[in-house]
Amino acid sequence: MPQRPALFPTLLAGASLLLVVHGLGRFIYTPLLPWLVQDGLLDIQQGATAATWNYLGYLIGALLAVRWHRVAQIRRSLPWALAVNVLSTLAQTQAESADALYALRLLNGISNGLVFVQAPSLILEWLARHRRISSSGLVYLGVCVGLILSSLLVSLSDGLLQGADRWWPAALLSIPLAWWGWRQLARLDMPEDEPAAVSAVEPSGRLLDRASTPLFLSYAGAGLGYILPMTFLPMVAHLQIAPGSFLIGNSWLVVALATLPSPWLWNRLGVLLGDAPALRLSYVTQLVGVLAILLLPGASGILICGVLVGGTFLGTVLLTQRLARTLHPHQGPRLSAALIALYSLTQLAGPWLTGVWLDMGGTLHSAFWLGAGALLWGLLWMLLVPRQR
Repeated sequence: MPQRPALFPTLLAGASLLLVVHGLGRFIYTPLLPWLVQDGLLDIQQGATAATWNYLGYLIGALLAVRWHRVAQIRRSLPWALAVNVLSTLAQTQAESADALYALRLLNGISNGLVFVQAPSLILEWLARHRRISSSGLVYLGVCVGLILSSLLVSLSDGLLQGADRWWPAALLSIPLAWWGWRQLARLDMPEDEPAAVSAVEPSGRLLDRASTPLFLSYAGAGLGYILPMTFLPMVAHLQIAPGSFLIGNSWLVVALATLPSPWLWNRLGVLLGDAPALRLSYVTQLVGVLAILLLPGASGILICGVLVGGTFLGTVLLTQRLARTLHPHQGPRLSAALIALYSLTQLAGPWLTGVWLDMGGTLHSAFWLGAGALLWGLLWMLLVPRQR
């Protein structure tokens, strides 16, 4: 088939863009945070506030993506979102105050939310034209590679850079990756009027009903439950583990390595067990991971949490998206955008609640009980989601 040679570069381009906005733009902040605190650029509370501004931006970006969902709109807004993402990461190299970093993390989050929704959506529409939808999940491998790369960039530059200069490796690498990725997607043979057929079916069904409402409520728990370890795990490692331990500088690398097989693994479990049972298993796995850091203080709890949460959260995302489409098969794009917006809203609550808890005299370690409670909430609501092919 003539379109087959273009499949790999297109998926690689999409993965590259997710690597830029999610790995280098968003999640590199997690391994950077302990060093930014150590360098005196931020304190722990300011670090939580900066994360909150980033997640607020991600929510705004996801909501904008709900509005700009047609191919013509994506072609116009996606390159601008990429430019804002790269430039805001670059500007962070000059952010010497917490307030400046708050503003830049907000902009970075808005552009991340737009790209994270729009790039996979554009590729999915293109794959649908060529009847290759089953390959769409490979785009999210860019997130996995981005987590590993972000950890390596922070580790390798430690001792060479300090303070705001620690952002330079991510900023410089983002520029060529974003440029190449967009060049590939700009060439896709997508008629701009094709999505009109998709939008025409949106009014035909309700977004929430007795089948889908428990799934939405469950997914809210997933967003809040995973974001605490994905934001503060390296910080807790610095606070709890003796100096010189491997996990002091590499807890994020453990998380990143655990993500690599997760898209394939959880997709396979969904096929073997069914999406709903596999999704329940993913909640149990993440809950065990968060409880490990609470009940097994020290290196063992950090390691178990990193492996179980890192190896599961992308699976929860993929399985939820797929299960939602079986519950509302004619509302795929609308449903996907709504779920991402909800997920980003509950992610926003995590760092904010952590900041409130710290203000009340609580510890960062004990704040992880919020994540455990959220995952238990998600698991209980998942029990009410019907099995449906």
